[in-house]
Amino acid sequence: MLIDTHAHLQDDDLQNDLPQVLKRAAEAGVEKIICVGYDVKSSQEALNMARKYRQVYAAVGIHPHDAQHLDDKALKQLYTMAKDPRVVAIGEIGLDFYRDLSPRDIQRQAFVAQIKLAQELSKPIVIHDRDAHQEVMEIIKTEKAGRNQGIMHCYSGSLPLAAELIKAGFYISFAGPITFKNARKAQETAAQIPMDKILIETDCPYLAPEPWRGQRNEPANVKYVAAKLAELRNKGADEIAYLTNLNAKKVYRIKD
Repeated sequence: MLIDTHAHLQDDDLQNDLPQVLKRAAEAGVEKIICVGYDVKSSQEALNMARKYRQVYAAVGIHPHDAQHLDDKALKQLYTMAKDPRVVAIGEIGLDFYRDLSPRDIQRQAFVAQIKLAQELSKPIVIHDRDAHQEVMEIIKTEKAGRNQGIMHCYSGSLPLAAELIKAGFYISFAGPITFKNARKAQETAAQIPMDKILIETDCPYLAPEPWRGQRNEPANVKYVAAKLAELRNKGADEIAYLTNLNAKKVYRIKD
C-alpha cells in the first residue's frame, strides 16, 4: 500500500469529484493521504477532511507565499488545529525566493515562528523550499528544526544538500517531476540517498507525473512516482511501496 505524503485535496480543482478522487486513490493502492494546508483556511479544510475521511490526515501551516498573513491570531488558530490527533505535521512552511509573494524578511519570521510552534507541539514540519536552499539550511541549523524530524517536500535539490538535510533530521520527498526526462539532479539524489529517508508524494492537483504531465494531478498518480523510484533503485514496486509506507508512518507518527 502507498501513502501520498503531500496533497492539496482542498484545492478547488479537486472539489467537484473528491469522492471519486479518493475512490480512485484507494483502487490504486493508496492507503493514506496527507492533506497539507497553506494558509489558515486551507489548514482548517484539511483538518475537516481528515475528520471526515479515515484515509486522510492533515498538516496545518502557512506557506511562504502567505507569510505576511501570519499574526498572533493565525498562530493561535494553527496551534488549536494542530492539537487535534488527525493533524500529523506543521506545514507547508518555508521560504520561496522564486516568486517572492511575501517579503523575504517576513517569510523568514513566519518560517521560524512555525518551527517553534512545531517544537512546542512535538510535531514534524513540512518544508517548501524554492530558490532558498542556503537560507533554509541556515534556519534549520540555527533553530534545530529537525528536532522532531520533518519532510523536505517535492525535492529537486542536489545530492550533497539532501545528505545535509538527512543529517539534520529530515526525510526527502519526491513528486511527479522525478518522472520528467530533464530531472536528472532529483533522479540522481533519489537513486543514492538512504532508502529509509525517502518519501513519495503527488503535490496534487499540481505536478502530475508522466504520462499525465500538464493535466490535473490526484493521489492515485503517486504510483507513477513509486514506479520511477523503483526503476532508479533497481527494486520491485512492492518493495518501494512497503519501504516508503514505513517511512511515512514513522515521520508522521501514524499508527494503524
